Amino acid sequence: MIREALQKRGLSLKDCRVVIQGFGNAGSYLAKFMHDEGSKVIGISDVYGALYDKEGLDIDYLLDHRDVFGTVTKDFKNKITNKELLELECDILVPAAVENQITIHNARNIKAQIIVEAANGPTTLEATKILDEMGVLLVPDVLASSGGVTVSYFEWVQNNQGYYWTEQEVEQKLEENMVRAFENVYNTSLIHKVNMRLAAYMVGVRKMAEASKFRGWV
Repeated sequence: MIREALQKRGLSLKDCRVVIQGFGNAGSYLAKFMHDEGSKVIGISDVYGALYDKEGLDIDYLLDHRDVFGTVTKDFKNKITNKELLELECDILVPAAVENQITIHNARNIKAQIIVEAANGPTTLEATKILDEMGVLLVPDVLASSGGVTVSYFEWVQNNQGYYWTEQEVEQKLEENMVRAFENVYNTSLIHKVNMRLAAYMVGVRKMAEASKFRGWV
């Protein structure tokens, strides 16, 4: 989702500046992936605060120094707040912690070009409208986090068939499905002149309506 969103803005993974709120299962591994792809992860946070380095943080070092609770910033002194982290100038902002982090109170202070929601509901509806007016490309949680559910569906299909795919086949099918989903939602947002969140709901409702019709439920 990040890669596809970057392409829409004429950017690439290499050298883009990334801020990730949260350093748990979603945030930490995303930080590692982005770092390995050449991105500059300039900010990360956990419950104790946030770390910032405009030249890019040493993600491998931070991963090695996480404690058993998954926190890493506890022993650092030169920290910034989570509020300051969200308002850093960057290319990509990934809220990967808790809900309601971007609200009507701080939405206009957001300086990211792209927001990709890895947490559930990190941006309120009011903030979504403000960000859309500001020209921020927001990839909503329902789309950004759909990869896991998609692979769960693949597992169900394989179990029903009694025929199992290789890891490479799963990755390829996931890639095809996710890219198609992004393009579908993105194009819907352009055609109907709505934000990506509303476009994702429109696509989902349309699919449900079509499936119900084909099954003769309506």
